[in-house]
Amino acid sequence: MQSQGWRYAHIGIEGDEIEIGGVKIWESDWEDLDHPSVKLPHPAHIHQTHYFRVFEVRHPFCVVRFAACELSAGVWGFYVPD
Repeated sequence: MQSQGWRYAHIGIEGDEIEIGGVKIWESDWEDLDHPSVKLPHPAHIHQTHYFRVFEVRHPFCVVRFAACELSAGVWGFYVPD
């Protein structure tokens, strides 16, 4: 699924094993980029839209940028830039 320069990466529960660009997201510190939120479709219900905040995780070997939103209690959706 693609939308406005972002593509779907993951939907799951908080603390799951999601990796983006080889980085374990829940084990990393997220830096809020103070970037305007992006309005994107719910990954499982595309007719619903949500505002996803843009974050980066910095590691010695890479910088990973993603948009994340808590879609319901403990359920998170993730998009990555195209």
